[in-house]
Amino acid sequence: VGLFRFSLMVVLAVLAVFVLVQAQPYRMARLITFTDPWADQFGSGYQLTQALIAFGRGEWLGVGLGNSVQKQFYLPEAHTDFVFSVLAEELGVVGSLLTVALFVFVTVRALYIGLWAEKAKQFFAAYMAFGLAFLWIGQFLINIGVNVGLLPTKGLTLPFLSYGGSSLVICCACVGLLLRIEWESRTHLGSEEHEFSESDFAEETSHGR
Repeated sequence: VGLFRFSLMVVLAVLAVFVLVQAQPYRMARLITFTDPWADQFGSGYQLTQALIAFGRGEWLGVGLGNSVQKQFYLPEAHTDFVFSVLAEELGVVGSLLTVALFVFVTVRALYIGLWAEKAKQFFAAYMAFGLAFLWIGQFLINIGVNVGLLPTKGLTLPFLSYGGSSLVICCACVGLLLRIEWESRTHLGSEEHEFSESDFAEETSHGR
């Protein structure tokens, strides 16, 4: 993609976001509120202030798994968009950092799978693995940013943790795709002339039994 086309796409995207924000008053309120949620803590800033209170209650080691107070009718969407705040309250800073470390491990592993696929000359599979990894990275950064007040409130779930049928199903499907890409890449690297057929799966099943 040339520089002109890329610049044009960026300009159009910015204009689209501007129009969408201006179209609904609550969207503009979200953009303004996150800079100082305490100015209207019982109005437009209620959700973010309750999330920050959850972080404060958790301290270093948390209040204990299942002992969150904020999720009991105080923090809206505590099971989806703001599940990380509840996790921080129950498991504290230590648990939050461990969760972040697990996400880093999963995304780095996905990137390595993409590199293996690229090495095996399976470029479509490689780019798919890269795309899935960056999809998770984007969701994770946006969700955490919203929870800690660095970004405006956005209805985006936290991969693998947020309660939600479609989100969890998609995450599991992505893991299945990555495992398949890894298996094919490793097999292809082991034998450049290897072709995949139904017999391969039958052999794998028989060995598993």
